[in-house]
Amino acid sequence: MTTTSHSQIVDIQPDIPALDRGCPVEKDLELEKPDPAPLRQDAFGDEEHAEVKYKVLKWWQGGLLMVAETISLGILSLPAAVAGLGLVPSLIVIIGLGALASYTGMLIGQFKQRHPHISSMADAGEVLMGRFGRELLGTAQLLFLIFIMASHILTFTVAFNVITKHGTCTMVFGLVGMIISCFLSLPRTLAKVSWLSLVSFVSILSAVLTTMIAVGIKNPGTVVHATIETNLVTGFMSAANIAFSYVSHNTFFTFIAELKDPNDFPKALALLQTVDMTLYIIASVVIYRYVGPAVTSPALGSAGPLVSRIAYGVALPTIVIAGVINSHVAAKSIYIRIFAGTDHMHKRDWVAVGSWVGIAFGLWVVAWIIAMAIPVFSDLLTLITALFGSWFTFIFTGIFGLHMNQGLWFASPRKMLLTFLNCFSICVGLILCGLGLYTSGKSIHDNTSGSGSFSCADNS
Repeated sequence: MTTTSHSQIVDIQPDIPALDRGCPVEKDLELEKPDPAPLRQDAFGDEEHAEVKYKVLKWWQGGLLMVAETISLGILSLPAAVAGLGLVPSLIVIIGLGALASYTGMLIGQFKQRHPHISSMADAGEVLMGRFGRELLGTAQLLFLIFIMASHILTFTVAFNVITKHGTCTMVFGLVGMIISCFLSLPRTLAKVSWLSLVSFVSILSAVLTTMIAVGIKNPGTVVHATIETNLVTGFMSAANIAFSYVSHNTFFTFIAELKDPNDFPKALALLQTVDMTLYIIASVVIYRYVGPAVTSPALGSAGPLVSRIAYGVALPTIVIAGVINSHVAAKSIYIRIFAGTDHMHKRDWVAVGSWVGIAFGLWVVAWIIAMAIPVFSDLLTLITALFGSWFTFIFTGIFGLHMNQGLWFASPRKMLLTFLNCFSICVGLILCGLGLYTSGKSIHDNTSGSGSFSCADNS
């Protein structure tokens, strides 16, 4: 039977029958009704006497994990996005997509509430499309996470090339980044990783403040235009950069699964959306105000060589930890698939610990190979993000909403509004995916970079 704790989460989807809401009148009739099919238990089961306990994450720890995963050096690409769109359209896109991402995040929370066994996108895919959906979404999520991990290794090499003025081979920097990231990925619970997320937040906040202060001192400011003339590729790539700063929803199921009280997820989501929307608006507007259309991406280059080195140094924890959080989610999806329902899930024996270390190490090796092998990686990452991020954040979440409201799409004005929002989210995702594939593909085609695979050359 469902429990009364389900009623604590804000319901933006279909009206749940009174029995599921814990209605006192209906409770008196429970014995007269046949028991419904038992709910599938979550992957971690009963942890009362477990050696390793996963479901101990507090809501603010979950919120910080989401902040650390979502906000990294990509925030410093937003001033260039503002320069490509103009101030007013950019603010509309930042606020509008932030609001839509908040709504789709709530859909994930409610979908998890309806199906407590879900701990990954693969589980959600199984609910939607059976075994095929499980394999499709599970593979897509794992591939997306590995490419994000690779992007953080690549960013680590760029940062060290800037800080050391290309002190050694770029591949060596990549190996150092891989080893550090793998070591920090060893904790098996998100509660322990959450303390790293606090360091990550302080790191990126300090880097952003350093950059804003530096450009404010260096530049007297320029004339800011509310709108500018642009073309499809430049304009959409700018809008896509803003949209992709919100595409972290593919990890939310894993975060909710380890919350001590899953009904606290809305508070964690509110923390995430408040922090990221505030930082996105302030950083992009302030830096664009002082640098103008000539702002670089990332904006660290607009602050001068010395400040750029300082800011990259301050941002190093964020560069590493944001990748570690994504690697934890990737490793956890594999680990649960292997050991769910066995004693090894909650043991510290050689099989459990060795398997976790082996999975994490293997994922980071693959990420390092990808980072070193693809010369135009930033363009390819945009391609992968357009292909997967848009689906996980906007398309599948809209489908979750339609699935939960199935049969009630037009039952009332409120249901019609929810149906419109769900369909709108799907349309936004399809546009981001379609035009994102086109514009990133054109960027790859037009790229004239002379960098090669597995090169020692300076990539800063």
